[in-house]
Amino acid sequence: MKVMILGATSAIAHETTKCFARDSAELFLVARDEAKVTAVANDLKVRGAKRVATFVLDLSELERHQEMFDSALTTLESIDMLLIAHGTLGDQRLCEQSVAETVQQFNNNCTSVISLLTISANYFEQQRHGCIAVISSVAGDRGRQSNYVYGTSKAAVSSFLQGVRNRLYKAGVCVVTIKPGFVDTPMTAHLKKGPLFASAHSVGEGVYRAMKQGSDIVYLPWFWRPIMLLIRSLPESVFKRLSL
Repeated sequence: MKVMILGATSAIAHETTKCFARDSAELFLVARDEAKVTAVANDLKVRGAKRVATFVLDLSELERHQEMFDSALTTLESIDMLLIAHGTLGDQRLCEQSVAETVQQFNNNCTSVISLLTISANYFEQQRHGCIAVISSVAGDRGRQSNYVYGTSKAAVSSFLQGVRNRLYKAGVCVVTIKPGFVDTPMTAHLKKGPLFASAHSVGEGVYRAMKQGSDIVYLPWFWRPIMLLIRSLPESVFKRLSL
């Protein structure tokens, strides 16, 4: 099995990739920090990965996406599975005051993902098998005052994935939308932890299972599906009064 991981040094991606290493997969890891991605690669080799290659890239650099994808194909010769796991949480208050910051966050979490999906969808459609998975978020299910810039970017990604899934179904390609809730990772280190927080390990295992099973839309942990169903069902006249 040949697996490409974008945003490979994120806590969730690393935990997911550990599962593929147990399967003796060949891995192509992409991240912006050379030292961190090298450390992750070394860890995965010890855990059983057949081969691990790395590519250093800030994925907000859209103009280099094709180069990166071509490098992965040169290295692996083919790609069976792709996980897109990069992103930034951003500062909602700062975004409210700065158009530039809002655009940057949207580029990090949405535009870059759409670019990568456009390139990879064309490849997998021609190959006629494989799996594309993207980490979106429950934040995209409804806009909330506390993080609507982040949520909007994730909503756009989820909608784009629906279209790609519909398109690639006929080619036998699975497109998986992963919607985690709160996850205890370095990205959420500044947030107060509560009972709804899940570990990166459990979410990573869930991502791996969803990719192997070829699921469509997966909430992680599972209880976020009924929670978000309830939140989506609230009338706007009620929802706008809530401090969420």
